[in-house]
Amino acid sequence: MKGLGELERSIMDILWAQSSPLTAREVGRLIAERDLAPTTVMTVLDRLTRKGFLKRIRDGRAWRYEPAESRDSYIAELMLEALEMTGDRSAALTRFAQAVPASEAEILRKALTELEDE
Repeated sequence: MKGLGELERSIMDILWAQSSPLTAREVGRLIAERDLAPTTVMTVLDRLTRKGFLKRIRDGRAWRYEPAESRDSYIAELMLEALEMTGDRSAALTRFAQAVPASEAEILRKALTELEDE
């Protein structure tokens, strides 16, 4: 999975925050502080679709865009890719576990316990 550029990330943040698919025009309105041309928004949406980050649904003459996966899935995939870059996964995982706050370590413990129980 490829990373996201700054504008792509801004657009994905908008779409992840929505409960329903948006048109390019709606995305453009929500990212208005960037003062982007409508064609720029459409180009980025098309690029995100080709990369597999978005799904699009025809709505009359327009397309509606929605994330292909949740933000949590994307972040988990980034974390797994980071682990692939290390020569010593055990050391990286150990360092990560030592660095997270106790409350997050407890979440990890609980998730691992549930996986073992399955």
